Amino acid sequence: MKISMFKKVVLLTGLFSAIVVYSIQAQDLNSAILLTKSESYDKAGDMYKALIQKEPGNSKNYFYYGENYLLDYFADTISNSLTVATKAAKEIYEKGVSANPNDPLNYIGLAKIANYLGDEAKANELRAKARSFLLPYKKLKKISPPAKDYAFALAKIAESYAKDGMVDTSLALPFIRQAVKIDSKNAEIYLTAGDLYMMVNDGSNAIKNYSLAQFEDPQSPTAAMKIGYVYVKARALQQAIPNFEEAIRLNANYAPAYRELGQLYWRAGRLEQSKTNFKKYLDLTEGNIPAKTRYVNSLFYAGDYEEVIKNVEEILTVDRSRGYMNRLAGYSSYEKENPDYGKALSYMETLFKTVAPEYILQKDHHYMARILLKKNQNYTKMADELNSLKPQLEREKSRYSTATAANKPKFKVTLDELTGKIADLESSVGKANKEIDRAFSEYEKAFNFKRTDPNSPMTPQERAILSEKASNYYAFRRYEGAAKTLAKLIDPSKENNLADYMQIGRAFYNGEKYKSADSIFSLVLKKSPDYLPAYVQTARTYYKMDPEGKLGLVRPKFEKLLSVASKDSVKNESEIVEAIRYLGSYHMDNGNYTKAKDYFNRMILLNSNSRENKIYAYNALGSLEAKAAGLEKTLEGKLGFLAKSADAYEKILAIDPANASAKSNLGWIQDYQVSVKKGINPNEIKGVVTNTAGQPLAFASVKIKDTAAETLTNAKGEYKFEIPQGSEFLVISAKGYKEQEVAVTKSRVYNIKLQQ
Repeated sequence: MKISMFKKVVLLTGLFSAIVVYSIQAQDLNSAILLTKSESYDKAGDMYKALIQKEPGNSKNYFYYGENYLLDYFADTISNSLTVATKAAKEIYEKGVSANPNDPLNYIGLAKIANYLGDEAKANELRAKARSFLLPYKKLKKISPPAKDYAFALAKIAESYAKDGMVDTSLALPFIRQAVKIDSKNAEIYLTAGDLYMMVNDGSNAIKNYSLAQFEDPQSPTAAMKIGYVYVKARALQQAIPNFEEAIRLNANYAPAYRELGQLYWRAGRLEQSKTNFKKYLDLTEGNIPAKTRYVNSLFYAGDYEEVIKNVEEILTVDRSRGYMNRLAGYSSYEKENPDYGKALSYMETLFKTVAPEYILQKDHHYMARILLKKNQNYTKMADELNSLKPQLEREKSRYSTATAANKPKFKVTLDELTGKIADLESSVGKANKEIDRAFSEYEKAFNFKRTDPNSPMTPQERAILSEKASNYYAFRRYEGAAKTLAKLIDPSKENNLADYMQIGRAFYNGEKYKSADSIFSLVLKKSPDYLPAYVQTARTYYKMDPEGKLGLVRPKFEKLLSVASKDSVKNESEIVEAIRYLGSYHMDNGNYTKAKDYFNRMILLNSNSRENKIYAYNALGSLEAKAAGLEKTLEGKLGFLAKSADAYEKILAIDPANASAKSNLGWIQDYQVSVKKGINPNEIKGVVTNTAGQPLAFASVKIKDTAAETLTNAKGEYKFEIPQGSEFLVISAKGYKEQEVAVTKSRVYNIKLQQ
């Protein structure tokens, strides 16, 4: 991050500076320009204003004053606003045009403003206007304006193509070459050329031009600083140091060099030398709050966040009007090794309250979004805990209602504790939801901050914000928001974007927007008819839309999935298993036991090395045979089914001798066998399952909790089966109805009403 800030400051310092001598008044202008170069923008601004008051008709005063405004912005993009800076500079340039409509410089300044604001058509119009005052020439001696001014204006046109640390050299460098041809002795032209080359990471040509600038103006520290920067960017810190020291040798009071040495030594881990140079920088700029602000910026980019916070507090103690300093304190509280998100939020809240809207930056909204989400990073954990406690509370209420009078006080304590905990969690989750919603609103503000046309292409920064927003929508389970945001990021021209579309579909699926999910997966299959992941998600989506299978929509989708996946049973094993699990269970639930057994046996044969597949399939077969036994009317028939069920569970134990579920289920089957052989059912229970209207529910499941003991109701909603000794809870469920738990008591009749 530090290099990025340094790049803008160092390059743009050169882009906006030039020394032109014009009589005695020009010497005053030269002094103001030197102040700008030394980053004393406030003092330089005062001098430019005095010069304008003294010579209101001198258009060059306005030009350099406007440049000073822009340089001040680029020196501290964290604290300053591009909108405010460009507005102020534009007004100054326009006054310069009024002072002398024939001077090209202020038109070039206005072209820069248009370029920064993204109005390239206006920028080109203003460049053309400026060039109209640079008359064609055949001989340099007859050039108008004078060669020095002509060349300088061309160099300024070249730099007007620079924006956000980037430049199209095919447009800019031809002006530099023409400028050098006209005035090969002007150091400022070479500095500008070097800066342009640095923007395209051409360090060799940058150093070449900076060296030419140093040759033409050996007493200026600027070129040495810029050569040092080239080495900093290349991470050759030892080679950078002599160049910064050379800048100081040329001008011992050149404060920026001390600041950059301080940063460089900090990065190299030479902390004492870093402190010495930073102290010298602060001594040279003593009492200059903007300079100390730039020092704090350096600390931020160097990653010394604790020092940033400390210095911000010191600045605010001296001058509370500088509310924008809360920005760096907020950023640093977020970025430091042990983040304090609560404090970060407090600083940012103060920033938004004390700073005028035009001074709010895009990154303020971006950081605010991040801070709010990090502050609530335990949201999903709290939500999960809340969701798990609510059913627990219902069970405790059921236990309390059926408890004896003597036991009620004991259950009441647990009940009250759960109720209180749930109330606290509901309050915390509610507060978190509000802050999370606000975070996504801040993301939207950050994304739209510079956008004037909603249909315009996104910048890389805007794409990054949207991508981060989508990821966080997912992380915080705002799936519909994630889907819609991901849709904005789709690049239709991308050759293989199926995975991108699938990501959108999955987001809709997770957000329970199943029709939208299905439309996305259908689109993927139109693009690629053999794309297996889309068949998987389509089947899952239809299961969610028709969980009871009443509409007959799901089975064909899993059958299609099985058909496509079976083309490569080794590669697509997991997809085949998923399809078989559904289809086997579907046929078992619908009483087609023969078809169900075919699927489960297919799973066993799919991969001889898969213990998981075999255990699942044998467990399903054991359950299936037990259900068949429950429906069989003759004792002999029951024993046949029970023998097959026991065999399935024994096969599980042969694979996994410690399998507790198989042991429990086998024990229950064996007890069942003994009871059948005796022709008695000592633990038999029975009842009727209906809906709240009293209508019987056929094929409702009645099972013993945490076991395979299960039976299904008949067409009249009736059931009857033997439960294992010591059973505690019945679990009754039916498709389309809420599952219900009932405590097992001495009663042998349990009539159940299920709610939809």
